[in-house]
Amino acid sequence: MCVIFFYANAEPSPGGYKLILASNRDEFYARETQQVGKWSQAQHVYGGIDLEPGREGGTWLAIGHHQDVFKVGALLNLTGEPKPRNAIGRGMIVADYVKESSKEFNSMNYNRRLLKDCNQYSAFNFVSIEITPTSAQIQLLSNVPPTLAQFEPGKSYGFGNSLPSSPFQKVSHGQQQFEATVREHGNASVDVLSSHLLELLKNKHKFWPDPELQRRAPNWGEGLSSLNVFIDHQGYGSRTHTVILVDSQNKMHFIEETMAGLDPEGEWLHKHIEKQF
Repeated sequence: MCVIFFYANAEPSPGGYKLILASNRDEFYARETQQVGKWSQAQHVYGGIDLEPGREGGTWLAIGHHQDVFKVGALLNLTGEPKPRNAIGRGMIVADYVKESSKEFNSMNYNRRLLKDCNQYSAFNFVSIEITPTSAQIQLLSNVPPTLAQFEPGKSYGFGNSLPSSPFQKVSHGQQQFEATVREHGNASVDVLSSHLLELLKNKHKFWPDPELQRRAPNWGEGLSSLNVFIDHQGYGSRTHTVILVDSQNKMHFIEETMAGLDPEGEWLHKHIEKQF
């Protein structure tokens, strides 16, 4: 389970941001992961890396920049869908998208190609954001059923582990709070804005009962109904909180808080990467 909220605008007002993004990664605590950093095999990309045997090199969220273009990719599993036989790992969907720097592989071309082969993966939502100096393109590709949808820039969005047409209640409520944060603090300093976004991501209120979540995850539904997930007996929860900001002068801030071990009440690692593009 994961959740993402974002706002993208290629031409923000002075002091504003081209990208405001907040995301939780919900995963088993024991899954081996590399903390956020610049990728050695793609120096223009920043993000965490999955180190799970058989899934090495993939990622759930990353941002790349090349020739004045920002590309953000995020992967969200679609909960409760049948798994195809011999399904291949989904993490490379994001990695391949952000690593590719050729203009031929813009968001539209990449997603059209992915759409043709999307049935070989387990169910997913793939969010792609491409920001050029004059425009922002936002797309969401789901493979159950195969669908590619485009969204208007300059608005706040939230997606989770269901189809956009039937969001979980925590996503709907989170999007409303995210939109209010952007409206009230969208021109604030990085410290102020990121503080409000992290507060949103750490919300433990359970939006339960939730018919869609109960349908998709009948055994875990209540435990998954908060933005900040904690299912202790399964060793599963929101193990990474991420905020990505790109200001009007193309300065990126990648802020990550992630668990250092297997105990969410224990040590957390804090990392803030700043990069002027």
